[in-house]
Amino acid sequence: MLSETGMMGLMEINTSLDFPADPGTVFDMMTNQDFLAEVAKEAGALEHTVRVDGMTTSSERVLAAPDAAKKFTGDSIRIVEERAWSAAEPDGGRTATLSLKSPGQPISMPGTVTLTPVGSGTRIDIRGDLTVKIPLVGKKLEKMSAPAIMDGIKAEERVALRWLQK
Repeated sequence: MLSETGMMGLMEINTSLDFPADPGTVFDMMTNQDFLAEVAKEAGALEHTVRVDGMTTSSERVLAAPDAAKKFTGDSIRIVEERAWSAAEPDGGRTATLSLKSPGQPISMPGTVTLTPVGSGTRIDIRGDLTVKIPLVGKKLEKMSAPAIMDGIKAEERVALRWLQK
C-alpha cells in the first residue's frame, strides 16, 4: 500500500508479506547472502553486491533508471539497502531498522521491517517513508519511485517463496 502523509509530502510505503515458515526460518533466509544475491537478480539489478555482517544485511544494486528520473540520475541508479536486525523476541519475532538510499541522489527511505509469527507462518511488515528532496519535482519523483520500490519488495517475495520450497 502506498500513501502520502505529513507536511513534507512523504510517500509512505506500507506492505505485508506472508510466508509458510516460522520466524526463525524466515530470518535465516533473509540474512543468507545467497538469498540476498538472488533477490538482487530477481529485481533486475545490472550489478549487485550483498553482505551479511552478524545481524546486519546490506544490498547494493545498480538498476536501470526509470525514464522520468534519467535527467536526474543518468541511465542507472545505485540503491543501497541496509537492514539491522534486533535479537529475537520469545515468540521468534524481530524487527529490523531499514535504510534505503541512493548515493549521490537526494533519495532516502528510512523504515522498519518486522517479522511476526502468524499461525504456522510468518508475516513481514515493511514500513518506510520515501522522500526525494528536489525542489518542485520531489513529490512527483516520489510518486514515480514508489512503484519501483514495491516491485523490489515483490521480487523479494517471489524469491522467498521459491527459497522456502527447497
